[in-house]
Amino acid sequence: QVQLVESGGGSVQAGGSLRLSCAHSGYTASRKYNGWFRQAPMKEREGVGTIETSGGIISYADSVKGRFTISQDVDGNTVYLLMNSLKPEDTAMYYCAATGLIVGRKLAPSAYSYWGRGTQVTVSS
Repeated sequence: QVQLVESGGGSVQAGGSLRLSCAHSGYTASRKYNGWFRQAPMKEREGVGTIETSGGIISYADSVKGRFTISQDVDGNTVYLLMNSLKPEDTAMYYCAATGLIVGRKLAPSAYSYWGRGTQVTVSS
């Protein structure tokens, strides 16, 4: 049973911060990347940040570089997304995801095999 459960979403004012958490279970032997993605109404799901479970390669979308930080515990079973300097355009449903080895763009949602149900982040002006 592969499960990914997000938490930490909510509503904040522009300029504020939130930290999202993702708890993984049932997928450890072959999991190589953890990621955060988001999807706003009428928009395609997009990658926000990804991290190798080994703690190596970290990737961010250009729109969040310098503001968001992805991290994880040592075994990669708890993944975090610290979001600083939030903007209204960051408003979206945020999803935790995981996958094995990736060939190609690490931020591509299509590369990920397992997904959580999402946690809503709303940023007001």
